This record gives sequence, structure tokens and C-alpha cells, in this order.
Amino acid sequence: MEKINFVFLGSSRFSEFVLNELERAGFSPSRKITNAKEPLPTDLEADLFIVASFGKILPKEFIEKPRLGSINVHPSLLPKFRGASPIQNLILEGGEPGVTIMKVDEKMDHGPIIAQEKVAINPFPDHYAIIEEKLAKEGGKLLAKVLSKAELWTFTPQDESQATYTKMIKKGDGLIDMNADAEENWRKVLAYSTWPGAHIFFKRKTGEEIRVVIKDAKVEDGKFIPTKVIPEGKREMEWEDFLRGNA
Repeated sequence: MEKINFVFLGSSRFSEFVLNELERAGFSPSRKITNAKEPLPTDLEADLFIVASFGKILPKEFIEKPRLGSINVHPSLLPKFRGASPIQNLILEGGEPGVTIMKVDEKMDHGPIIAQEKVAINPFPDHYAIIEEKLAKEGGKLLAKVLSKAELWTFTPQDESQATYTKMIKKGDGLIDMNADAEENWRKVLAYSTWPGAHIFFKRKTGEEIRVVIKDAKVEDGKFIPTKVIPEGKREMEWEDFLRGNA
């Protein structure tokens, strides 16, 4: 089969890993669109548009322009974790890691599934960047398999009764309540480790309140314990060292 002429749209670290795997498998786009803030080009000619974490809602007339339409690689087992923050919510809520290749339609992560694969990640959960990289690489490999068999694509509608949704992460979502559930706080540290950063507001012995980002933590005897922190205006340090100078 002749290789598909495709345009790749991706504007994140996730999309870079996906594209690297595609190119490693011998599939290179005729054009890359990497800035979601700019207007979409009107002169794109391709058999297919591939979307991977692009950061923009694409209009119906755009996604339907290519002969084969548009497909998307999504870092969850759809219809679970549709929306803007599937990886963070997978870490926060638990569940089975995986990737889905789907045909894009005008609704958010709603189109029929072409291929889907569970991804073994051990240990799980882990920090966001680690989970993101592993899912992106497996997504790129699965996408390459899909591209090699375009003439055999079948489309399976998603089960709407099983759909769950995620929201855009806000800066304030990373705030930790030290009295909250220990497991929940630990998962927040992992999920928000890239952005916005799990954090507390700590009152020093001087009475001054400072923002402290928690870079790593553990749960021990049912208690949430930070292990590595970045106090406001300082470098990363051990939590015990921070407490010695501030508590």
C-alpha cells in the first residue's frame, strides 16, 4: 500500500513523543502544525489529519477536509477520561492506563474507535511526566500500526453510558490540605508534578506565610509525608531540612 500523505497537529510534549515514534516507524508528515494559538492554515492538502494533544477545538469543516478525515491519539481507554486532562485524572482517580486511536468528530473525544490498547506501567501511579511519556510512546506505536492498515480500518462507536469527563487543570487545583486523605494528597503530588505543582502555604516560625511546592511525597502509616520541596524563592531541598529551618 502507498504511504498515506498526512498532516500532523500537535502542540505539547505528548505530541512530540507520538511524532517521534511515528517517524521511527517510517511515517513522516508532509507538514507539522505545532502552534495551536495561530489560525489554522487554509492551504492544507492531505489524505489524513492526525491530531495529538493539539490544544484547540477543530471545526467540523476542517476535520472532514481530508479524504480519510482526521484521527486522534488520546491517552486513555475511551470513553473513560475524555477532555483536557486525561493523564492527571488517571493518576488522581486510578484506573487502567491505555491509549486510543479514534476518528475525530465535532464533539470532544467522542468519535468512533479505530484501535485501543492497554499500557502496562509499573509502578503506577507515577509522576505525570513519566506516565505522559510512556503513554505517548505507546500511542505513537499504535498509530503507526493503524497507518499501515488504513484500508482495513473499522470503527467502533464509543459506549456513551461509560463516558467520563475531565476538566482543564487550574493553578489552584494543586493546593494540598495536609489534613485531607493521605492517598489523595500523594496522588495530587504525582498528577500535578509538571504543572501547576502540588503546594501548601506554610507559616514559618517568624509568622511569615510562604508557598511551598511539594515535588515528591510518600504515604507512611496512613500519613502523607512530603519528602522533597521547593520553598518560595529557594532551591529544591529535603522536607526535613526545610522543617529544621522553618518550623
